[in-house]
Amino acid sequence: MKKSDAPEALLAAASVEKPMTRADVTELVVMRRLQKGLTWTKIAKAVGASKEWTTAALLGQMQMTKEQAESAGKLLGLPGYAVLLLQQVPYKGSLPTAVPTDPLIYRFYELVNVYGTTFKELIHEEFGDGIMSAIDFKMDLTREPDPKGDRVKITMSGKYLQYKTY
Repeated sequence: MKKSDAPEALLAAASVEKPMTRADVTELVVMRRLQKGLTWTKIAKAVGASKEWTTAALLGQMQMTKEQAESAGKLLGLPGYAVLLLQQVPYKGSLPTAVPTDPLIYRFYELVNVYGTTFKELIHEEFGDGIMSAIDFKMDLTREPDPKGDRVKITMSGKYLQYKTY
């Protein structure tokens, strides 16, 4: 997306009675998905990206290309200004509070609190002093059958980035 396209999106969003925000687009996406009985997987196929990335994008955490936004917009029946806002660079971070209150999201917060230092130590031992990128990143979420109850399997893969001396 070119920078020159950004003012067009903002003007379009401002031309509606109450200017639509990116958060409004997220609410509209969620409602239209429910109304149309669509799964994130089906939307992702139309967009041409993974279900994980597409869900993040439509929930306001990633910037879509014009083609991706138009495909999602067509499937969901979104107005043109919403399609334009899907193409804008988002303000990342969607949690309304520092400590999440949703039980499922809280478990990830808890996981980082309990295992964060373990992740850090083991990554540093294996790779050295650096970080795992959340930009050059892939994620896959699947159901794993288990006789004691199905399990959630989340695979995260981020590029290792070494800290540099300067």
